[in-house]
Amino acid sequence: MHKILLTIILILNVAFLNASSSNTTQVTIKIIETTDVHGNIFPFDFINQKSWDGSLAQVFSYVEKQRKETGDENVLLIDNGDILQGQPTVYYYNFMDTTSTHIVAELMNFMKYDVATIGNHDIETGHPVYDRWVAECNFPILGANIIDTKSGTPYFKPYTILNRKGIKIAILGLITPAVPSWLPENLWSGMKFEDMVTSAKKWVPYIQKHENPDLLIGLFHSGSNSKYSTSGFDENASAVVADEVHGFDIIFMGHDHLRFCDIVKNANGQEVHLVNPANNAHSVGEVDITFTLSDGKVVDKKLQSKITSVSKEQPTTEFNNHFAQHKKIIMDFVSRKIGYSDKTITTRDAYFGPSAFIDFIHQLQLDISNADISFAAPLSFNATIKKGDILMSDMFNLYKFENMLYAMNLSGKEIKDYLEMSYDLWINTIASSNEHLLKIEESENGKTKFKNPTYNFDSAAGLLYTIDVTKEKGNRITISSLANGEPFDTSKTYLVAINSYRGNGGGNLLTKGAGIPNEELPKRIVWATDIDLRYHLMKQIEKAGTISPSPLNQWRFIPEEIAVPAASRDRHLLFPDE
Repeated sequence: MHKILLTIILILNVAFLNASSSNTTQVTIKIIETTDVHGNIFPFDFINQKSWDGSLAQVFSYVEKQRKETGDENVLLIDNGDILQGQPTVYYYNFMDTTSTHIVAELMNFMKYDVATIGNHDIETGHPVYDRWVAECNFPILGANIIDTKSGTPYFKPYTILNRKGIKIAILGLITPAVPSWLPENLWSGMKFEDMVTSAKKWVPYIQKHENPDLLIGLFHSGSNSKYSTSGFDENASAVVADEVHGFDIIFMGHDHLRFCDIVKNANGQEVHLVNPANNAHSVGEVDITFTLSDGKVVDKKLQSKITSVSKEQPTTEFNNHFAQHKKIIMDFVSRKIGYSDKTITTRDAYFGPSAFIDFIHQLQLDISNADISFAAPLSFNATIKKGDILMSDMFNLYKFENMLYAMNLSGKEIKDYLEMSYDLWINTIASSNEHLLKIEESENGKTKFKNPTYNFDSAAGLLYTIDVTKEKGNRITISSLANGEPFDTSKTYLVAINSYRGNGGGNLLTKGAGIPNEELPKRIVWATDIDLRYHLMKQIEKAGTISPSPLNQWRFIPEEIAVPAASRDRHLLFPDE
């Protein structure tokens, strides 16, 4: 009897194991993210006319390898915004050739992207450009917190569902809500931007109830450092959403150009993978998810995340052949001569005193706007226009972004307070020449860099002023007069030329610095261009034929016996190749 019972138990165990084996399967899905590509389609920098090791051409090579290894259906390719601005490649198809299929739509369709979000620099191109691009893409462009003001519903698709090998994947797209602080309203007319946490708290329960996905992904054009606020907007709220809105398995990030790959636990104790491969398509973010299914239902999932460099990949023959004509068109575009410069100018000079590079922009802004005063900053940390022929490609070094030009009414006190904050982002208070004049630090790779973004280091033209490096913020700036010799009055209103990023509150110089409420900024704008500043720079150079940029020499650091030696030493640290 005992032997019979043992036999029966053994048979039942075998039957159970066979049944379990036949009903349990595993599926691995690989998700590959690009973000903040900024027009880097080819492994070539069309601005500086040299090879480049970050591009979607290289991403495509890597993705194709993964598809061959894992299977086409097991690989998802996603993008996290800011792809339509940066290199001349996209500028040409944004504003020059507006009738052909946009190269980014053609490219992303060719690469078989599954989904993308829209970024703030995509919005910067204006409705005609991004609306056209969205219509030409064979996959959804997401933006749940961009609300159509007429309908009250999302302007873009809020989320999408992807089904792969029996796995149901939901992807919710969000964008940094700070767009109105950077861009003129005509570029985002008919839209409003909702707080990311508010939007996610609305959409996640909806997705869970109506879709019941096996995996929930956040595709957020926003970084992880929520401490940085722009005009009251939480610009980088991805980690906050991960913590406060429960249900996400993965949040792919972007916007802040910072590599990040970590696992955090939200308030419920759930693990959330946060991934950001940074900018310019040097790397991709990857998450591999192994799902265990029983009777067709997911009973377990294991996630592994990483950032992978693609800089050593070589473009495929298929890619090169398909886009050869596009590359030639862009090369012809950037190689067009528009003028001649009789000297070399560089942004390097702009951190230590008046520079020919920045003052050329100042003078142009004053000429176009007829303003009394101009504000401008070095938009690229280290850009150079060499003596000789000026090509179209040089315009992207001279002016990096597609900003418009505003003329705004500011009081003399607001102008002084604005400059106090600007220089405080830029310099230290020092007592001797042995200290660092500039706010610099050593980066992870051992190079010296500024602690704050250089595109917020505004100087002024149209004023004669000094910056006392021995004094604290609020007491550094002394304005002696306007450049034409007229007295400067803190109670008087002046017309100020300023780019649209700054004029809408970008960098907080007008809001925190000058103390102007964000909602009042539009009332201060009395005039604006309808074409970006780069276009006006190009036309000015074409008109002049030959330019001879020189510093206006309208400001300086004092006392010079302290500032000059300190600046010289810091310059060597920032630019050791000189």
